[in-house]
Amino acid sequence: MIFLPSCTDIELTNTLTVVQALAQIKASLQPLAGFEKIALRSSLGRILAEDIISPSNVPAYRNAAMDGYALRGSDLPHDGFQTWQVVGTALAGQPFLGTVGEGQGVRIMTGAMMPAGTDIVVMQEHVAVAGETIRIGSHEKPGQHVREAGEDLALGQVVLTAGKLLLPPELGLLASLGFAEIRVKRRLRVAFFSTGDELCAIGNVPQLGQLYDSNRYTLYGMLTRLGVEVMDLGTVPDQPEALRQTLAAAAANAEVIITSGGVSVGEADFIKETLQTLGKIHFWKIAMRPGRPLAYGKINETVFFGLPGNPVAVMITFYQLVQPILLFLMGSSNHELAKIWKVVCGSRLKKRVGRREFQRGILTSTPAGEWVVHSTGPQGSGILRSMSEGNCFIILAEECERVEIGDWVEVQPFAEFM
Repeated sequence: MIFLPSCTDIELTNTLTVVQALAQIKASLQPLAGFEKIALRSSLGRILAEDIISPSNVPAYRNAAMDGYALRGSDLPHDGFQTWQVVGTALAGQPFLGTVGEGQGVRIMTGAMMPAGTDIVVMQEHVAVAGETIRIGSHEKPGQHVREAGEDLALGQVVLTAGKLLLPPELGLLASLGFAEIRVKRRLRVAFFSTGDELCAIGNVPQLGQLYDSNRYTLYGMLTRLGVEVMDLGTVPDQPEALRQTLAAAAANAEVIITSGGVSVGEADFIKETLQTLGKIHFWKIAMRPGRPLAYGKINETVFFGLPGNPVAVMITFYQLVQPILLFLMGSSNHELAKIWKVVCGSRLKKRVGRREFQRGILTSTPAGEWVVHSTGPQGSGILRSMSEGNCFIILAEECERVEIGDWVEVQPFAEFM
């Protein structure tokens, strides 16, 4: 009798670690070429395709950082108080065009251009006003509350580099430089589908032994958040010819194919053998839990990821292995795995030695300001609510067997992925 490898085996001969798998995949790929020019407002969430060089100083001129009075710093008293004559007002967009002489000051608002001859702003709360004169003490400092030209961005400075993910701060930064359009990496075309006779589409009534297909919706959400061009190919039954036709059509239209289900060792798990007729499988086992049966390969130049069928395993393998590779292909400069924190564990945990385990946790802070993580409870790979109730992965290394309350553990907050 021949025994096939099982997802519950402790011995993981010829099985890659998560780090090894990522390295192998990256070594076999190159970021995609091509860009498109789009309106700045439409560039949120896109990857910058070129370095941005500042065409001007920001701010373009010296201006007030506070509401108050613009004066000459050389006129400040060394002790006691001094009186100045107010000779005008400077508003944002309406500068005072005269020159400020000795013993004179200008009422100025935040953002207004500093009048000629002035180099200090005294905030209005520190000024005693009497008609057209002001009285100021000796506690003010030369140069205070003034923004210099180019203080934020200097002419010719590299502001953003190619590969930068454009988020709200970047949109504001580009707008401050007057960019109405921007070059971004073209969208990555990703096709995905679920496999399995047991899957029922939402809107239909499940028959005996069927369940609703949740994986397509989590995959759709995760892909959409990455800003890729999404191609949902639906649900494909466990029939080799149907799988072959769907994979061939997907490879002709997409740069990446993602499937869920059908990569284990059951009699009806046909993805692996079907892919071998169309392309090549590089590996299909990872030393991780959940998510050991994960296939990576290619159909011609199209990248293929075959994810497990269990809902939690789909999300974990996507975030740990697929998302970093999609970002790499998109030309993102930030495609490494999410940052890891070390925090105190508030639950007892256990696992088998030999695999890296990604348990779901709830990360909170104590009244003393310290971080602590608790398990969400049962960790089965079909318990999708653990991903909804949790806010982080608790990462247990391959050699770890148990964690006691008070031990330090590594966590990855979901916010780093989502």
